[in-house]
Amino acid sequence: MGTISIEHGDHLYWLGRYTERSFTTLKVLHKIFDRMIDEDHCYTEYLSCFGLSDIYEDNNDFIRHFLYDKNNPNSLAFSLERAYDNGIVLREEISTEALSFLQMAKDTLKKSEKMQNPRLSLISLEDNIYGFWGCIYEYIYDAEIKNIIKCGKSLERLDLYLRLDYPYRSIRKAYSRLTRNLESIPENTPYRYNSKFLDEISNAVESADKYDKYSSEALTALEHIFDRPEVSA
Repeated sequence: MGTISIEHGDHLYWLGRYTERSFTTLKVLHKIFDRMIDEDHCYTEYLSCFGLSDIYEDNNDFIRHFLYDKNNPNSLAFSLERAYDNGIVLREEISTEALSFLQMAKDTLKKSEKMQNPRLSLISLEDNIYGFWGCIYEYIYDAEIKNIIKCGKSLERLDLYLRLDYPYRSIRKAYSRLTRNLESIPENTPYRYNSKFLDEISNAVESADKYDKYSSEALTALEHIFDRPEVSA
């Protein structure tokens, strides 16, 4: 993998995935906040997208677990922690400035837990993540490093958009971005895509009608996108 070890490649890839997961989770929770004013247990549709049961007492209990519970793998806190854990290993590759934005995001989330209206401070958290991505594009000059991060980011976005049943227009944009990033990954990395599964995704999102019918197949293919092709005996 060029000058990047396989271990560092994994950190770069998961840095992209977990940071994007944090961002998309935050955006969805903002929408749930809007509905909480008039509707109790308004998050059940969100849970069902991930095959999760409603085990929460009320809206506030859900928010506590999905914002702040570091032991909940579906929470914003968990994703930010994992993004930071990967980032700190990559300090030299991604820059101290980029890492500092992840730290600020964690700090902002922690402070919001003590506020009566945490939503106001979460706007700043979104800005922190934007700042992180700005540093990635500004300070990383190694195309291989940048491409692996972007590959993780775009794959995670398409994965979440499919699970959350985003509109077709958003799916097409996410798919187009992913394919561009996959094509830019150097051939000697473990993140070379399997063309069979990419073709399956392409077919499933070719049109709005196909997306309605085959979104679950696209998600399954996406989960196998880096499987090594089978070699004939």
